[in-house]
Amino acid sequence: MTETATSMDLAELVGYQKDTVVSKTIIDKKTGTVTLFAFDQGQGLSEHTAPFDAMVQVLDGEVEIRISGNPHRVKAGQIIIMPANEPHALKAVAPFKMLLTMIRS
Repeated sequence: MTETATSMDLAELVGYQKDTVVSKTIIDKKTGTVTLFAFDQGQGLSEHTAPFDAMVQVLDGEVEIRISGNPHRVKAGQIIIMPANEPHALKAVAPFKMLLTMIRS
């Protein structure tokens, strides 16, 4: 994506697709990334870890995020921090869109 001073409606930048996950990178720098995702209901990401803290901001729908085995329901308008090196997984309770911000430090 180009670096211009343009306002955007984040939820409109990615669309839902049946039985899949769609992603769009907004910012990709050595200092961090910002990625937009759309998950169809039942779709998810298997358990994994990341070496950096990451913030999930749910823009639409609802997701269950497991962090170190503990489930968290996160809905539109809410955020959650996934700590570095903690195992986490995502599963769409309903179709949902999220903005994932990862800061490398």
